[in-house]
Amino acid sequence: MQRISDLTMNRRHALAALAAVPAALMLPRAVQAGRPEAICAPDGVALRGADTVAYFTDDMLVHGRSDHALLWRGAVWHFDRAETMTAFEMDPVAYCPQFGGYCALAMSYGMITDSDPRAFLVHDGALYLCSSPLAMVRLRRDVPGRLDAARANWPAVLDR
Repeated sequence: MQRISDLTMNRRHALAALAAVPAALMLPRAVQAGRPEAICAPDGVALRGADTVAYFTDDMLVHGRSDHALLWRGAVWHFDRAETMTAFEMDPVAYCPQFGGYCALAMSYGMITDSDPRAFLVHDGALYLCSSPLAMVRLRRDVPGRLDAARANWPAVLDR
């Protein structure tokens, strides 16, 4: 049987916790890059099945295989070979495209658009994708400026 003083203490704790809820709701939100929808994967497969590590190792689009696949941040990632899958497992953030794989050019204008894995750029050790080869041409005209603008909009653009 519980003592009345124990019940009072529990009631005090519950009231204190309830009082803290409005304050907690006012705290800044955590970085949202971990949200599943923060990865561009309309059909559940990131990069439309391209091997994200191959952009760095082969400097080209390499299609992954379903027998070399893993789930990360709510999306399935395909890899061409076991070595690239292992590299991704060891450091997925290093190989994950910036802005969740959404179009970097659109992001620079505060918009969110799916990307085309053929339209890619590896710049300063990071992977950027665009919605089309033409969008990539436009991004390349001012890479630092467009990427700075995109960073200013990410990840808040997800909530619009």
